[in-house]
Amino acid sequence: MTDAGILLVDTITRLPADAAGKIHVASSHGGVYAGSLALRGRCKGAIFNDAGFGKDGAGAGSLAAFEALGVPCAVVAHTSCRIGEAADMWARGRVSAANGPARRAGVRVGQGCAEAARAMAAAECPVYEPPPLPAEARSVLRAPGWVRAIVLVDSAALVQPEDAGAIVVTASHGALIGGDPRKALQVDGFAGVYNDAGGGADGCGTSRLPALEARGIAALTVAAASARIGDARSTYEDGIVSAVNARAKALGADVGAPLQPLLERWAKGTS
Repeated sequence: MTDAGILLVDTITRLPADAAGKIHVASSHGGVYAGSLALRGRCKGAIFNDAGFGKDGAGAGSLAAFEALGVPCAVVAHTSCRIGEAADMWARGRVSAANGPARRAGVRVGQGCAEAARAMAAAECPVYEPPPLPAEARSVLRAPGWVRAIVLVDSAALVQPEDAGAIVVTASHGALIGGDPRKALQVDGFAGVYNDAGGGADGCGTSRLPALEARGIAALTVAAASARIGDARSTYEDGIVSAVNARAKALGADVGAPLQPLLERWAKGTS
């Protein structure tokens, strides 16, 4: 059990009604989209997983966004705890970076997650106006000759029922939410794509892949260093495949290959 004023969530996309005014210890990646959700939930401060930092430092993109509003924010090392599991983050997470307001509150690199959250909870927080969510967080690609759509979503939470049968490119991490296989993908897509978040503690960054294999869904991750986590367009255009399940392998997916040509073959019904 955590202290009063501190909220643990496995994903920042599902905040409870009483989230406002609390420190959000969220085992989501620390990218801009995730941070926007915490700020729109009117957090007093937040701690995320750094997801290996990755391309353009996207895994910690929230640090600067929070600093601009004077709100404390930190990330824990992806190697210190399992991304997607807040209880493990609370127990094992170690701070890898913190913004100015967090440092002034007493947060420091190497500090345990629980101690950092308590330091934030004891600090003052300015009144701020939450920023809008990033534009174009969801788009659907179709082209002549394609037999299925490619859906780009900056967060797996943006998947819709109509995406069943599509190739779903999420910019979310590839770890199971709360370790629950049922949450690997909200629909029975043809394929699911994720960011490996740097691999992470216990190899959790690809744990959705076997769960989707059990459902007959092709699944793969792209390397965090190759594409910005939280940015589906970057995943699609820049991503380099880092892990595949057996279904994806049978359809021609190979580790080290660029993602976009593979997905366009699948969209055309070829492999």
